[in-house]
Amino acid sequence: MSEQLKVSAARRATLLIFLVCGIGLSSWAPMVPFAKIRLGLNEADLGVVLLSLGAGAIITMPLSGVLINKYGSRIIALVAALVIALLLPLLLLATSAVQLAVALFIFGAGIGTVDVAMNAQAVLVQEKYGTHIMSSFHGLFSVGGLLGSIGLGFLIKAGLSPTVAAVSISALLVIITVTQFKKLLPHSDEAKMEGTSLALPKGPVLFLGVMCFIIFLAEGSLLDWSAVFLQFSRNFDPSLSGVGYAAFSVAMAIMRLTGDGIIHRLGPAKVVLYGTLLAGTGFLIAVTLPWAAAALVGFVLVGLGAANVVPVFFTAAGRIPNIPPSIALSGVTILGYSGQLAGPALIGIIAEFTSLSIALGLVGFLLFVVAFTYRHRD
Repeated sequence: MSEQLKVSAARRATLLIFLVCGIGLSSWAPMVPFAKIRLGLNEADLGVVLLSLGAGAIITMPLSGVLINKYGSRIIALVAALVIALLLPLLLLATSAVQLAVALFIFGAGIGTVDVAMNAQAVLVQEKYGTHIMSSFHGLFSVGGLLGSIGLGFLIKAGLSPTVAAVSISALLVIITVTQFKKLLPHSDEAKMEGTSLALPKGPVLFLGVMCFIIFLAEGSLLDWSAVFLQFSRNFDPSLSGVGYAAFSVAMAIMRLTGDGIIHRLGPAKVVLYGTLLAGTGFLIAVTLPWAAAALVGFVLVGLGAANVVPVFFTAAGRIPNIPPSIALSGVTILGYSGQLAGPALIGIIAEFTSLSIALGLVGFLLFVVAFTYRHRD
């Protein structure tokens, strides 16, 4: 196989691994109200349980960078994606908050590990292409977000039990992963650094990580709380409560699939500035206007605005001098995903003492902070 065909095959395979991660993670969104009602959890209790998902990801992310540096992103992506697929149905079988927390911890570990691995692979493929294509990878993650959040609800609405629906999605994830992982670029193509060990993020890695924390907090807020918000604050039917995250995912997917051209035209700094201002405005519309349609419009604006900010940050992380992309990305993602996966637990606690609308509104304010912190950077 020629080098060009090899890289093209690797790009397609990497796109599908992003799809697997998006489907796996977003399939949890419509499960959250079922878990809340079934286990009798209030907002604070649910927030604490959700913290275990973030803990699993955050604990494994720095280790995954070291493992990728040693064994390669291809094999690590395979193992982690299979963990996600196998754990997904178990999230519906938990009979106590403790059991759900344990399952979410392992599920989160798989999410965190595959995220670092697939982004390391994406940075490598993008380097070989010689042009910005990172947004298209994240676009497939957003497509997965749509398929997972709306797909599970559709299967349940069609008459399948939640468990059978989850098993069906799990089987799809296994098939995609097993058929695609050998097409990913091998470890021999990746930059390596001898003696790499766990270390706290610092310098440009720390800065990008903090910025990612806020962006991922916005995404995580909609993943874990949009269905709850729509069902209990906007009177949506439980079977339709996943439509909020689906609307967000559609908007994000459209923008990311066209995002490479947008970044070329506007430049990274303007994409971050305009995107975070739009996303912050979306949160404020969703929580301040009392109509159901306004909430969906707000979620769409969040998706449109936030879509290409993370690809900009991840590309920047992959280009930090003297640090292998896998190590830099693990540092950025551990901070970023502490926003997506652990941040919503804080939202639950804030919501318990104030309201869910106020808690989500604070996320919009933080997006404005990103806009005016990053605006002078190129």
